[in-house]
Amino acid sequence: MPYALTNDNVRLYFEEVGSGTPILFLHEFAADHTNWEPQMRYFSRGHRCIAYSARGYRPSDVPPSADAYTYKHFYGDALAVLDHLRIERAHLVGLSMGSYSSLQIGLNAPHRALSMTLAGVGSGSDLDNLESFRAQCRATAEQFETLGSVKVAEVTREAPGRIPFLVKDPRGHADFYAALARHDAKGSANTMRGFQGGRPSIYTITEAIRNVATPALIICGDEDDNCVEPSLFLKRHLPAAGLTFFPKSGHVLNLEEPALFNEMVERFIALVEADRWPPRDPRSMAAG
Repeated sequence: MPYALTNDNVRLYFEEVGSGTPILFLHEFAADHTNWEPQMRYFSRGHRCIAYSARGYRPSDVPPSADAYTYKHFYGDALAVLDHLRIERAHLVGLSMGSYSSLQIGLNAPHRALSMTLAGVGSGSDLDNLESFRAQCRATAEQFETLGSVKVAEVTREAPGRIPFLVKDPRGHADFYAALARHDAKGSANTMRGFQGGRPSIYTITEAIRNVATPALIICGDEDDNCVEPSLFLKRHLPAAGLTFFPKSGHVLNLEEPALFNEMVERFIALVEADRWPPRDPRSMAAG
């Protein structure tokens, strides 16, 4: 099995297919590398596509300590995969947790990102509710440890942002949560406690975000309430960002609407590669 090795000796399982300009797919908390299969099959027709499972997600290693699951570890792991494959720069396509890591690469290693697709980004950023969000993350981590992944998946599948997936595609929704139920409980607990409950709110790094020149496509489901305002915020502050909302859609955008997701990302990447995705023209901005 192919693995990349991180700076702290964690093995990350990855799969790759195709040739051309590389695309690295970064998954969300409830997913793993397998949930990018519709994109791996589609984009590999013209690109070198790589999907990997984050630390804590089998068959990658599951470090025992939550201290090994900070947001810095996660974006560093994406770079470790690129380093292992000797890829200097790639298009980054992330969902939720993966979008946050993609943004952090844009902030801390912009020379490694050809572009950033930030889908379902920014949940848990609301400063007024930040402490309650972090408390919920700690509680969910304890549930993984005491009840196991099967029981937590039964609850998570009914989260508001997941319902649009259930309504439009019950079979896909069932498959998704059957996979979540098989996740390593300790890895999920550590990820929830360390990454989800410990990452800085995007609202606290506004000035840094304003300096990220990397072309960005922000995608949000219009029924993914926790990500609507963060998506609008990033559109306002990322200099070279475009924003699209998927109608009647929730959080799992690449699986809820795979054809639409692929179409939008393909168009974005094509425009970036043609040098036709510039920073916003100041003439288009309203005065005052």
